[in-house]
Amino acid sequence: MVLIPVLFFVLLEMVLRVFNYGDGFAQWTSYGNGTLKLNPDIARKYFYSIRNIPHPDGDTFDEIKMPDSFRIFVLGESAAAGYPFLPNGAFSRYLQQRLSLAFPASKIEVVNCAMTAINSFAMRDMMPGILKEKPDLIVIYAGNNEYYGSLGVGSMESFGTSRAMVDMVLYLERFRTFQLLRNLMRDIGGIFLKQQEPSGTLMSRIARDQYIGLGSKIYNEGIEQFEGNMGDILEMASERHVPVILGTLACNLKDQYPFISIAEHGFPRADSVFRQANRALAGKDLDAADSLFRYAKDLDALRFRAPSELNDVIESLGIKFHDPVIKIDSAFDAMSPDHVVGDNLMSDHLHPTLYGYRLIGKLYYDEMEQKGLLPKSRPLGINDGEQDSLTIAKFAFCPLDSVIGDFRIKLLKNDWPFVEKDDEASKYTLLGAKNYIDSLAYEVIEERNDWATAHREAARWYAERSDLTSFVRVMNVLIAQYPSTVENYDYAADVLMKSKQFDAAYDYLKKRNGIAHSAYSDKWLGAIDLNEKRISSAKDYLCESIKYDNSDPQVWYNLAGVYIAEKDFQDALQSINMALSLLPNYSSAIALKEQLIKAVK
Repeated sequence: MVLIPVLFFVLLEMVLRVFNYGDGFAQWTSYGNGTLKLNPDIARKYFYSIRNIPHPDGDTFDEIKMPDSFRIFVLGESAAAGYPFLPNGAFSRYLQQRLSLAFPASKIEVVNCAMTAINSFAMRDMMPGILKEKPDLIVIYAGNNEYYGSLGVGSMESFGTSRAMVDMVLYLERFRTFQLLRNLMRDIGGIFLKQQEPSGTLMSRIARDQYIGLGSKIYNEGIEQFEGNMGDILEMASERHVPVILGTLACNLKDQYPFISIAEHGFPRADSVFRQANRALAGKDLDAADSLFRYAKDLDALRFRAPSELNDVIESLGIKFHDPVIKIDSAFDAMSPDHVVGDNLMSDHLHPTLYGYRLIGKLYYDEMEQKGLLPKSRPLGINDGEQDSLTIAKFAFCPLDSVIGDFRIKLLKNDWPFVEKDDEASKYTLLGAKNYIDSLAYEVIEERNDWATAHREAARWYAERSDLTSFVRVMNVLIAQYPSTVENYDYAADVLMKSKQFDAAYDYLKKRNGIAHSAYSDKWLGAIDLNEKRISSAKDYLCESIKYDNSDPQVWYNLAGVYIAEKDFQDALQSINMALSLLPNYSSAIALKEQLIKAVK
C-alpha cells in the first residue's frame, strides 16, 4: 500500500518523459560545428508566472576545450548581459575582442551567462555546470536584481525567504511530474482568479507595488540572500581552483530621481535627501553631494538599484575568498563630472551607456593583467593604450544595434516606474521609426523578428545598395556574435567577390576555413591565390576543394592554371579535359585546351 503512490509517480514521470512533456533544463545545448551555448530557455527554470522569459546572449564555445583555448564565463543580470545593447554591447564583448587582439595564438572564448531579471539564485544554480566546462576565469557583475529578480525576496516569482526552500524547488524542477503539477496549479489559479499576465516591460511586471524600506525585515533578508548565494558561488570556484574577479555595482546617482519615497523606520524620505544632494552639488560641496546621492538611492523603496550594503558584501566576500574586487562604482565616479555618476555613463537608472560598458570591460582586463590572469600564450606586443584604442575602433557594433538600444530605453522609460501609466500612443509612433533600419529594430523589439535575422536582413539591404562599408560592419557584428556560423563568412565573401573586393573576401574565407573547410571556400581561396600568383597555396586550396566536390568545372579550370604556372602542361590538359567533361560548352576551357594541345606537342 505504501509503494502504490510511489509507483504511480514513477510511472507518471516515465510517461511524461516518453511524451517529452516539460523541460529537461539541460544547461548547455548544441549550436553545431562542435560548439555549445547556454540553453536559450533555461530561464523557464526560474520563472513561473511570466511566460515571456528572458534569454541569454547566446555566446558559443567548443564542446571539447582546445589546448590553446582561454575560456571566461560571465555571471550577472541585465547590466552584465549588456542591456539595452545586448547581446553585443556587453562588457564581455570588449573582453573577448581585446583578448583576441592581444593574444592571437589563443582561442578566446568569453561566454556571457547573464540574463535580465535573474539574481544570485539562478547564478548559483548554473555554477556547477559552468565549472564542468573548465573555465580559466569567472567574472561576476551582479546584485542590482537581488530583491526583484526571479526567486528574490521581493519578486512576484518568489517562494519566500528560505534559501533551503528555493533549493528544494530548483532540485524538483528536474522532474517532469513536478513541472506538470506546477503548470496545473498556475493554469487553474488563472481560471478562478481570472488573472492575466500584466503587460509592459519585464521590469514593471516583476516589481510593481513591491516596496522595500531601508532597514526593513525584507530588506535585511535580501542582503542575507545575496551574501549566502554569492558565498556558495565563490566557495564552489575556490574548491575547483578557478579564479574569480568581482566588481562593485555602479548606478545612476545624479540624474535618477528616487522611484518611491516613503517615511518609515525612522529614516527620511528619499526625495527629500535627493533634493539636499542637488543643493550640495550646486554649492560645489562634492563630498556631501556624493554621500547624499548615495543615501537617497539607498532610501529609494523600489530596489532596482542595489543598496550600498551589497557593495560592502561584495568587498567582504572578495577578502574572505581571496578574490580580487574591482571598485567599478568608484571608477565611474572618477570618470563623471563633479565625480557623481549620472547620464554621462548611464542609459537609465543602472544600465551603462556603450562607453560605460567598454569602461567596465577595460577595468576587468586591467585587473586580469595585474593579477596575472591573462592567457599564457605569446602576446602581440603592443602596449595597453594601443590595445584599448584598437579594440574600440574595431568594436563589433552597427547602427542597427544603436537603434535597438535606443528603442529599448524609450520603451523602458515609457512604463512604470518611470511613468505612472504608459503612453497610449502606438509603440511605432512612440519610438519614432523612420527608415528601413528603424523598422528592423522595431521588429526585434516587438519580437516579430530575432536579432540575428534582423542583422542578416540589414546586411542584405546594404549589399543591394552597394554600401559595402555598412555591409561589412553588419557582417562583422554577426560573426562576432556567432563565430562558428560558417554561412555568415560565405555570404560576406560572396558579396565582396561579386564587387571585386577580393582581399576583403579572402579574409572571410580564411576565417571560415579555420572552422571547417568546404568546396566553396577552398575553391575561392585557390582562385584568389592563383590570381595573385601564390601558386603553391592556390594548388593546395584547389586540390582540397576537389576532395569535397569534384563536379565544379571552374575548379578544374583554375587547377589547370596552376599546372600551367608550374609548366606541367600534361596535368593542365587533364584538368581542362575534366572541366569540359563537366561543362562541354565552357568557352574559356575550350580556348585554353587548344593552347595546351600545342604546348604538349
